[in-house]
Amino acid sequence: MRRSPAIRLSLALMAAAALAVATYAGARAGRVSAEARLIGSYTWAPPVQPEKPWFGGFSGIEMGKDGRSMILLSDRAHLVRARINRTEGRITSARVTKRRSLRASTGRILQGRIVDSEGLAVAPDGSLYISFEGVSRVAHHQRGGSRAEVLPRPNAFRQMPANKALEALAIDGAGHLYTLPENAPDKDGNLPVWKWDGSEWSQPFSLPRRGRFMPVGADFGPDGRFYLLERNFLFFGFRSRLRRWDITEDGPQNETTLLQTALGTHDNLEGVSIWRDAAGVLRATMVSDDNFLSVQRTELVEYSLPD
Repeated sequence: MRRSPAIRLSLALMAAAALAVATYAGARAGRVSAEARLIGSYTWAPPVQPEKPWFGGFSGIEMGKDGRSMILLSDRAHLVRARINRTEGRITSARVTKRRSLRASTGRILQGRIVDSEGLAVAPDGSLYISFEGVSRVAHHQRGGSRAEVLPRPNAFRQMPANKALEALAIDGAGHLYTLPENAPDKDGNLPVWKWDGSEWSQPFSLPRRGRFMPVGADFGPDGRFYLLERNFLFFGFRSRLRRWDITEDGPQNETTLLQTALGTHDNLEGVSIWRDAAGVLRATMVSDDNFLSVQRTELVEYSLPD
């Protein structure tokens, strides 16, 4: 439904006021797990953009081992490489170095209902895997600008809700992919995890769903453990949670909640990358999806994590 500019402005102002109140309340409450410690939060202002803006909507992130290079994925099928500067370990600036639009298997730029890219995983050889919500699938790209090789789609992928499908994607040390939908629970109400072993998909296990949080990002850390970023949205803002597991032959073990923020502490965190800094400290770097709205922001957030 199309709204007049005046109505859109009023709604935007109401949302901004609500988010500000929530942010203040969240900062005062400070209900963050003692397991994770906030290193810093950086609001990344968009560069000057053409008539069709591309900056924003980031839902996937992969940090380089140097902690200064990163790859970002937007939900409008833009792949962005960037460099960040740090002062005393905290992000102080970020600069885009390259941007590409993802291509379909035909070689054409993605358009229409097949665009909704959400999860990003970088293979050991530097090639990219990307998961999608609109048409549930995972695609492989040898390079950022190369055409997609779409992995086989099991029937379960085809039956997932269009806007609640393959949100999170991660790759383990053996090169196996793990993905899970944002909101397509199994028969017990838990989060089904799908695994690609290089030749076929299987659904080896599910993760317990706790509360109203929904999965939005995933990664395997240098410690070999599986990390899951989850989001809970309320009218006044967002809450974020980070959990991890040991993935064993007997399934996921040792579930640990590392982080659970108060309402409005951060923006809409959707992408997560786990890495070690030069001091050997385990870090989680997360990025927010601003939904291309002026009342939201692109935020890079980092926490240190316990081993």
